[in-house]
Amino acid sequence: MSQQQRAATAGGREAKADGSLPRPGKEERATSAIKEKPASTIPTLPPPPGLPLAARRALASLSVEIAKSRRSRRSEEGRHSRPKKSKRVVTVDSSKAKTSSEALRICIQQLKWKEFPTGRRLLCDIYWHGVSFHDGEVSCSGQVNKYPGMTELVRKINFSRAVRTMQELFPEEYKFYPRSWILPEEYQNFADQVRVSKENDSSWKPTFIVKPDGGSQGDGIYLIKDSTDVRMLANLRSKPVVVQEYISKPLLIEKLKFDIRLYVLLKSLDPLEIYIAKDGLSRFCTEPYQEPNSKNFHRVFMHLTNYSLNVHSGNFIHSDNVNTGSKRTFSSIVAKLSMRGYDVKKMWSDIITLVIRAIIALVPELKIYHQTYIPPGKPGPTCFQILGFDILLMKNMKPVLLEVNANPSMRIEHEQEISPGLFEYVASPVDEEIKVAIIRDTLRLVDPALKKNCLQQPLATECSAESDKEETAEAEDVTETPSIKEQNLAPLCLKQVFPKYSRQFGYLLIVDRIALLFIRFLGIKGTMKLGPTGFRTFIRTCKLSNSNLSMASVDILYIDIARRWNVIRGDRGESGMCFQAFMEAIFHLAQRRYKNPPLREQVEALVNFCEYQLEAQEERIVLYGRGTAERRSSLAVYQPEGPRSGTINHMQLLNRMSTSNKLPASPLATSVDQQLVNSMSSRVTDCSPAASFNPNGWDNLGCRFCRKNNQSCSVMGLKDVHSQRVKLTQILHPSVTSYFM
Repeated sequence: MSQQQRAATAGGREAKADGSLPRPGKEERATSAIKEKPASTIPTLPPPPGLPLAARRALASLSVEIAKSRRSRRSEEGRHSRPKKSKRVVTVDSSKAKTSSEALRICIQQLKWKEFPTGRRLLCDIYWHGVSFHDGEVSCSGQVNKYPGMTELVRKINFSRAVRTMQELFPEEYKFYPRSWILPEEYQNFADQVRVSKENDSSWKPTFIVKPDGGSQGDGIYLIKDSTDVRMLANLRSKPVVVQEYISKPLLIEKLKFDIRLYVLLKSLDPLEIYIAKDGLSRFCTEPYQEPNSKNFHRVFMHLTNYSLNVHSGNFIHSDNVNTGSKRTFSSIVAKLSMRGYDVKKMWSDIITLVIRAIIALVPELKIYHQTYIPPGKPGPTCFQILGFDILLMKNMKPVLLEVNANPSMRIEHEQEISPGLFEYVASPVDEEIKVAIIRDTLRLVDPALKKNCLQQPLATECSAESDKEETAEAEDVTETPSIKEQNLAPLCLKQVFPKYSRQFGYLLIVDRIALLFIRFLGIKGTMKLGPTGFRTFIRTCKLSNSNLSMASVDILYIDIARRWNVIRGDRGESGMCFQAFMEAIFHLAQRRYKNPPLREQVEALVNFCEYQLEAQEERIVLYGRGTAERRSSLAVYQPEGPRSGTINHMQLLNRMSTSNKLPASPLATSVDQQLVNSMSSRVTDCSPAASFNPNGWDNLGCRFCRKNNQSCSVMGLKDVHSQRVKLTQILHPSVTSYFM
């Protein structure tokens, strides 16, 4: 704009014909709003010395108030001067949703998101699959509501094997799952155990329930009294089954047996995040319950709680009331039990414990499936999944896990016969109340805008305590998306239980650590079986071979275990060692290396030793090679020709031992290489030859038990600080040991 135009504009703005000032334009108003700043207040200065304590406190509170007023004015100015950005709508592809499409459509409407029921050419934020991860194509940047491999892992045989592995390590913690046998491979073991138990206790009259591996909705389930009652033994090779102890004394309500369908959200694998729905469904049998005998074995409406079976009974009651009928809300059952004087808080605590332990049993192999289909370091979708836990309450209110469903029904309507042979779908208020809330709150938890806001919030490190509290409150407000604020949705019906209670259950993750070892040595990305070369590399790298275990014995062990498990799993044409076979090999190696039971301590000691060897190897790599240029210089420094060639560079390594709070002070310098320290993690929890690491530096090589009791470690045989430093140097770098001797 020229000077004449600016002058004319300014002159025209000075006064109108009637003497009033003209109204500024939109740009001028925005500019003036920014430029008009409040009168500056007196700058806060440090209080002069010699003032009494009360005066100093008054000045401090005044400065805090001034800072608050400044921040509020700035926020008001920014709110009025900046135009509001339009929120991007979350898109959901529901073309593969199948039976959950109706409930999903209601949830998307409540959240004011955008649904694509027939799919979309462009990428969507969330893909909702009805059956499995492989239902359709998924974008690399989207989220999908299924984990790869989950459908296979929760099948009755695979889940029983996963829980049995945990039962061998933690027998007391995994009593919530009934004793199980897999037929036909364990038929002889099943028959022998039943015979021996009956001989030892003549009054024991057990009942067993037979479940086909691939069965669902109660199909093919029946009860037996003895191993000889298993049907079609000749067909078990093609159709394997799981035989479980039948819970003959369940808790009854109105003389009817019932179970609980509880919904669990597995939001993330790494880190592990588990949410449990605060309410679920209670499904009732339609005939009064009697303990099983030869006369009522065939009465499925008495013994089986499956909705798909009982809905065909003439006694089934469809009710619009959540407190009555053959399907009710679990909260209504809890209210009744509370009125009867039962400890419902203890019951909920036991259920949460059961769910966390069951998920921990599934996670190790689920991670192997995940890295097979979504390799780390490559773009891929983010997964989450809603699982259905079928739980039975015993008379003593102890929960028992019946099974886990990867695809729990999310249908919110049921079939109703309006005339003979003619059916129509009618809304089910009980299903809608529970399932719509679960799907909606799952979507709220995986909202892409929620993750984006969380990532974009910087944390100020140098500020006063008051400003810290205010910024934290603002961050919590930003975490919730604007659309959810505007709709005033109800609080989440999903409660986080992990990592909230991770301290109580962290010790159960030992199988997860074994899975990480298995994944590390798989070699070829995308495979799920460990080859012979990978197994030999694992043995060599972790230094498990010795005079008692030669590499020839390792090869024989690999062939024997891998071949037997391939026959058990039916993988006759495939070679390699599956994860369950690797677990058996770990158990064998642990029992061979450490003679003292129990198995859990043996396995944990072996895993600690393997992890220590891997961490020591990584430490050597970091010390000897940090890029091409530094690697050359490090090779020049660590020549073993001079007696002091490697000593100076080991000062930082020894300082980490001396700065540990477990050891006395050392005259060595206190500088610590933070990059090396951050590469360590705490592993050792018992007496083992593994070093114990912490974020502040090295502990000694002894175990925590020996340190707490102020005694010499049985593994090290050393107690003084100097000897431990020498021992550590011998392990990492034998060439520089002579300097310290």
